[in-house]
Amino acid sequence: MLGGSAQQVPAIESAKDMGYRTVLIDYLPDNPGQHVADVWYQESTTDIEAVYRIAIKEKVSGIIAYASDPAALPAAIVAERLGLPTNPAKAVEILGVKHRFREFLKTNGFPCPKTFTFSPDSEIADIIYGLRNLNFPIVIKPTDSSGSKGVSFLSNEDGIEQAISHADMYSRNKILIAEEFIERGFPDVIGGDIFVEDGKITLYGDMAALREDEGRSLIPVGEKLPNGLNEKQRTALRNELQHIVSALGIINGELNIELLIDKDDIPHFLELGPRAGGNMIPIQLSDAYGIDLIRANISSAMGEKANLNPCEPSGCYMTYVLHSHKAGYFDGINISDQLRQYVYREVIYKRPGEEVEIFDGAGKALGILFMRFPNNETMNALQPCLEELIDIRLR
Repeated sequence: MLGGSAQQVPAIESAKDMGYRTVLIDYLPDNPGQHVADVWYQESTTDIEAVYRIAIKEKVSGIIAYASDPAALPAAIVAERLGLPTNPAKAVEILGVKHRFREFLKTNGFPCPKTFTFSPDSEIADIIYGLRNLNFPIVIKPTDSSGSKGVSFLSNEDGIEQAISHADMYSRNKILIAEEFIERGFPDVIGGDIFVEDGKITLYGDMAALREDEGRSLIPVGEKLPNGLNEKQRTALRNELQHIVSALGIINGELNIELLIDKDDIPHFLELGPRAGGNMIPIQLSDAYGIDLIRANISSAMGEKANLNPCEPSGCYMTYVLHSHKAGYFDGINISDQLRQYVYREVIYKRPGEEVEIFDGAGKALGILFMRFPNNETMNALQPCLEELIDIRLR
């Protein structure tokens, strides 16, 4: 198990429930997974040789980087070396780095915006010159991060230096990318996860991604199902998803998706993560479709059939990422009675008195609320009011 964060603990628990001995690798000394796993090694999940050494020592039968972008490639490389179940490391590598993914899209005939790749250490005049072939608005971001970390939207050249500095903060490989902003025909980003068995998608968990500021913010704060696509858009989206799974040679497991639908109803890939989605998307989809995606991920990593049989969702499901726009110390959460009746699960990461940072990326989340509504009308009416209906208490 590569990673023992709060969002990854459910995977460790599921593996243990399934009767497996769990070996955790996580370099953070305070990771909560260490208290759940049978064995813990304080090593980096991105250190391929360390993962390889530990895998041999522990004689593991499967490796999983649950809900972790940085650890997905090491997991695939080590699994390939040891002949363990995995998707091709080459495909995982393409998906894990944005400029490689954009090259793959162009080469294989998928819609792709114009892009420009550069180093944050380049002269600003050279960067501006390199952007001359792109039409504003543009997005500048790291090529090796997830959860919208380090992403900036620019409507003109003003703020380019700040955007580069912001992206550089979240970049490990020190390669940044600028790409043209895609004008949407459907208002929301389509997020969620899909699950693949024997090269075929058996679960289409496509949802509408929630953003603050009426969608202008780039940081995801939840997902809702159903997503609101019409039949034409849904068919185009799902055909494109199966097309890319086949083109990459993906065999089994869960992938995190993020796409836009343009004015001509053509899907454009923003991201395709070679791992289960963050913000507890697998749990949300499991609730909605009456399945257990976490167990399915463990089964795939062990070379077993997942045999998903999703049912049609009953009701409407929405998650909300608890967060604060102010720093302080956590003192609890108040949920209004108007919303409380629809909340069926609360996952809180912080304990009273723990430090709260300003929310500027998925890593600063305080927890997740899970909600189920009787109909779309109720869900869509309350969605814009979530920040008002949920009070994050700080001191």
